[in-house]
Amino acid sequence: MKYVDEFRNLGLAKKLAEKIRQIMPSEKINLMEVCGTHTQNFCRFGLDKLLPENLSLISGPGCPVCVSPSEYIDTAIEISKNKDVLMLTFGDMLRIPGNKSSLEKERAKSSDVRMVYSPLETINLAKKNPQKKVVFLAVGFETTAPAIALSILQAKKEKLKNLYFYTCLKLIPPAMFFLLQDKRLRLNGFLCPGHVSAIIGTKPYEFIPQGFGVGCCVSGFEPLDILEGIYFLLKQIVEKKPRVENQYLRVVTRQGNLEAQKIMRQVFLVEDSIWRSLGKIPQSGLKIRSEFSQFDAQKEFPFKRKISNVKRTTKCKCGDILKGLISPLGCPLFSRICSPEQPVGPCMVSKEGACNAYYRYH
Repeated sequence: MKYVDEFRNLGLAKKLAEKIRQIMPSEKINLMEVCGTHTQNFCRFGLDKLLPENLSLISGPGCPVCVSPSEYIDTAIEISKNKDVLMLTFGDMLRIPGNKSSLEKERAKSSDVRMVYSPLETINLAKKNPQKKVVFLAVGFETTAPAIALSILQAKKEKLKNLYFYTCLKLIPPAMFFLLQDKRLRLNGFLCPGHVSAIIGTKPYEFIPQGFGVGCCVSGFEPLDILEGIYFLLKQIVEKKPRVENQYLRVVTRQGNLEAQKIMRQVFLVEDSIWRSLGKIPQSGLKIRSEFSQFDAQKEFPFKRKISNVKRTTKCKCGDILKGLISPLGCPLFSRICSPEQPVGPCMVSKEGACNAYYRYH
């Protein structure tokens, strides 16, 4: 644990916090982190207690499960009801609510829904269940997209006839562009996601300072990473020199992982995509190319993403939380009616969700 412990040194954290206080402007500063792991660790290590009161770290739409639209969940549920279907999904997707139900509830009835930890597990499960149509819910950002693309390439290589991918893959930079256009947020900077940036590099963020005059910094996830990333952002603000900085040099480069990007381009095309509560964001999603259409669940199950006639009507504020307009503490259901044991909205279900992080650590 020595390597990790070095990034959790309390003495160094306090020194960084003091540097932040010394450079901190007098006006209110809003920084947005666009990664659920940043949200979790910011709360887990109590970093807010070290920072000035006029510095606000806002949670953005950095939880891939949380931004999957309810219509996607509804359609997945309809697919799972087929008796010849074996539905595979990451664990957090099980409890995400659609308009009327969830995959967990359907599994309790009769649907064959199983949890996997890696997209590559789908290959062996498809082989072991030749009598089943095996459907994987391909959800995630640029971080998981290469592994999903590899799985599709492997499925084609092995000529599998019973494996399908129902995609809801999202791209982070277009969502950041979308958020920057919302003047209600008054963002002064972005703490960019480390995992995503390991794949795409820092270059895709250059439109942020160039087009909007807002600084950004790619940061790691340990306490010292986050604090140093915040310090770099504040320095940009004070100097009035917005730019793309890379605090996570041990993992992230400007060009990113070129091989992973190549695999993604080989299997996927960029398309407009609907984000839960944010709506349609241009060029923010990935769809399977036509040459791999035999693995596209939407081709095998050709019905539109199902929009239920019964809409969930709650006072849940996940939409405003995903947009960064309020913190989880601003939701009237938080910790009273909504908890990880009985979640009302997606932000409480996933461990990358802001509500889940605030509930567990605040």
